[in-house]
Amino acid sequence: MATKGIYTSVSAERVTTSVTYISYCLFISALKATRIYYNGPKPSINFIVDATTVNHIPTNTNWRTQSDHTINTLRKSNINFHINVDGGIDPSQVQIEIKQTKKSFAFGTAVACDEYMYGHQQYKDFLNKHFNWVTTEGALKWPSMEGTQGNIKYDLPVNTIKELRKHGIKVRAHNIIWSVPTFIQSWVKALSGSALRQAVSQRITGVMSKVKGLVEHWDVNNEDLHSQWYQNRLSDANYNVEVFQQAHKTDPSVKLFLNDYNVVAQGEFTQAYLKQALHVKGSNSGLYGIGVQGHFSDEMRPDPTAIKARLDVLAQANLPIWITELDVMAADENTRADYYETALRSLYGHPAVEGIVFWGFWSPRHWRGVKGAILNAGFTVNAAGRRVLDLLENQWMTHETRKITKIGTNYFTVKGFHGDYQVKVMYQGRELTDQRKSFNLGKSDQNINIHVHK
Repeated sequence: MATKGIYTSVSAERVTTSVTYISYCLFISALKATRIYYNGPKPSINFIVDATTVNHIPTNTNWRTQSDHTINTLRKSNINFHINVDGGIDPSQVQIEIKQTKKSFAFGTAVACDEYMYGHQQYKDFLNKHFNWVTTEGALKWPSMEGTQGNIKYDLPVNTIKELRKHGIKVRAHNIIWSVPTFIQSWVKALSGSALRQAVSQRITGVMSKVKGLVEHWDVNNEDLHSQWYQNRLSDANYNVEVFQQAHKTDPSVKLFLNDYNVVAQGEFTQAYLKQALHVKGSNSGLYGIGVQGHFSDEMRPDPTAIKARLDVLAQANLPIWITELDVMAADENTRADYYETALRSLYGHPAVEGIVFWGFWSPRHWRGVKGAILNAGFTVNAAGRRVLDLLENQWMTHETRKITKIGTNYFTVKGFHGDYQVKVMYQGRELTDQRKSFNLGKSDQNINIHVHK
């Protein structure tokens, strides 16, 4: 009888270029047969299968415990309190309030720039309140900015980014070029050779210079793992590296990312993505991180075992991983809540993951509509939203109140999530304002000294 769990199968190598593509397929059930699907060149182009392998990964029934352990170990540090209480103070009337005011870990969302700037105020307010990062959803994409050659529309994305920064929100810029033909302008498709290279070069320097100092990340060549239109048009398998190198030269301070799909939510291209990341990393092109889109299919329950296995593969590149476009789909909002919780716990609980960005939140502006949203059309938070916000703002933030037991020296330690904090000292219901402390808790422990006096 076949063993249940996860099975991986690996396909072939393309021999016509210097780039290797491998298909990485996952089956969550008893394995009875294996079929290799190869997505590559035209049928007239020959390729060779070097080897196939099948490996069993047992279902991890302890994933939640392991995830919680990683979260508590990696996402928290100690706050060590040294409290000195003067004589004449009633220690039973002293309370120390420890409140985290801001998260360090990146929990973000895609932003519809037109909605944020000119649409419903509730959309803007919800985003500003609940997220500390955003990704520009469409306004910075080349087709949106330069549908007609030479007519470049900078105002909407640049003004949106500046407004977001006023609210302390950091920005991922998405994207410089997109390798999928469906999302390439007709005037770009008409170019070839040096004219195409020049157009891309002007795009890189133009848009990156315009937002230099305003954005933290750039997705460089979107979904190049799935379609290599620019490489094919130029007959240059390494053109993607050239694009990264020019982007890095244009702005050495910004962090550059790959960004692709079917690598964690599904696993067809996980091994191929690792190889691509290693190739670009080794080219001295300024690659900072791996962008994982994280779109789970309709009514697909996220599998923690599969998520961890795929993230473990990508982590072999020794690069930070960002979940750049997270969403699940379920008609029932309570099921959707379960799906989001499972995905979030699995992702936040992986040591290689540095940030998580939802691909939208409000149903009318969510690319998957109601089935992916956490905020309903009337701006009411649904069951999925309540679950998500409870994780982000309750379970994964630190708010504690401690009481003092004696006159003299008191010690205690709070293990807190990384971020900004404010500590208040209350005596007989009133704050001792001269003892208020504000600090940032990072990977190192923080020592806080407090003197309780009349």
